[in-house]
Amino acid sequence: MNMNRKSERRGLIKKLKSEGYLSNERVIEAMLKVPREEFITEYQKSYAYADRPLPIGEGQTISAPHMVAIMTEHLDVEEDHKVLEIGAGSGYQAAILAEIANKGKIYTVERIPELAKKAEENLNRIGYKNIEIIISDGSKGYKKEAPYDRIIVTAGAPRIPESLLKQLKDPGKLLIPVGGKMFQELKLVEKKKGEFSTKNLGGCVFVPLIGDEGW
Repeated sequence: MNMNRKSERRGLIKKLKSEGYLSNERVIEAMLKVPREEFITEYQKSYAYADRPLPIGEGQTISAPHMVAIMTEHLDVEEDHKVLEIGAGSGYQAAILAEIANKGKIYTVERIPELAKKAEENLNRIGYKNIEIIISDGSKGYKKEAPYDRIIVTAGAPRIPESLLKQLKDPGKLLIPVGGKMFQELKLVEKKKGEFSTKNLGGCVFVPLIGDEGW
């Protein structure tokens, strides 16, 4: 069964490459290495390598692989980066980031304690040592370890939280879905010499970012 999952994973990566979602070798290697089936429920494991989001409990989802690929490529993480993720979910995106920033650190904030516990169990079971999970209001970031080279938000916000802009290093990049509760535009914010520039990367659908600087 394990070999079958690996074959399915390779097939998915090949598909994402052919469709233009994947081109960065570090991201490809990370997605080949991380077992997505370890981050979903037992009865959904047969869908682990279908390119679709899946429910993970508490009204939350694990993103479709193509969206993980898009976001990870645009985030442009280096091996020694300190990365802040807002919305740990089941831990899959954090694992992808940890593979790339293998000499850095990933801080991932989750507001739902039950999900944070599951994510921690998943990540510990696989053996990640460079990820720290924080239970808190992610819309306010995680000031204690700021500033961050990269910030990634995996929930849709009504606007870009001021706290996250303040916690971004200079230079640095922030990736966040912004818009309504049902549909958003994925925005890449770059900070250089104290100035912010924003690029629109297209439409996306994420669960709402709940918190003081979210919904």
